[in-house]
Amino acid sequence: MKDPSFRRSAALFRAFLREGADPATAYTLLARDAADQVERHTPLRGKVVVDVGGGDGYFTREFRRRGAQGFLFEPDPAEIGPGQRADTVVADGYLLPLADGAADVCFSSNVLEHVADPHTFLGEMARVTRPGGLIYVSYTNWLSPWGGHEWAPWHYFGADRARRRYERRTGRPAKHRLGENLFAIGVGETLRHVRGRSDVAVLSARSRYWPVLPQLVPRIPLLREFATWNLLLILRRCS
Repeated sequence: MKDPSFRRSAALFRAFLREGADPATAYTLLARDAADQVERHTPLRGKVVVDVGGGDGYFTREFRRRGAQGFLFEPDPAEIGPGQRADTVVADGYLLPLADGAADVCFSSNVLEHVADPHTFLGEMARVTRPGGLIYVSYTNWLSPWGGHEWAPWHYFGADRARRRYERRTGRPAKHRLGENLFAIGVGETLRHVRGRSDVAVLSARSRYWPVLPQLVPRIPLLREFATWNLLLILRRCS
């Protein structure tokens, strides 16, 4: 996988800043970028792609646009857009209603920090991926500047304090609560877990958005917990 460009990183960062006001533009751009990353390892046309926790379906639609058979599995019906097709399934990522090896590509973007048991979640993604298939996982690690999501970067001073500050400033309840729908997942612990699994091989572990040396930062203990921002893993399902 080639290192991303400064232009790419700048475009994604600008879209991120406008996400609240214009989510369609932000997520459409992110979906195109994610599909590009997958296609550096395997063509999408004709492949069965399972999008786990894909919400409104931006990623699934992009996979379909590129000729894949894309299927969205989302546990929260409120997150599914009204225009989603009938092949969207309300299902928990811990227990996907799929046979072993059903998917050529199993995909998850910014979901892992929202599950209480990420190891089981990753194991389920591996189960439904065929031998030789790809697993794409990215997530925002807790100690990154955006680890607290809408109440970042004040999460560095404590999650409860950060959430209360957000609610005082905005006058509305925070979407995320630590320990309920947001969890303090790190980089090092996840890398150790996937490297220790016998059912997957790590093809790439990198910062998703860094424009230079994206594979170096996740290798440096401690620094990676703050500087990675968003860890991207590309895994190959072993036979």
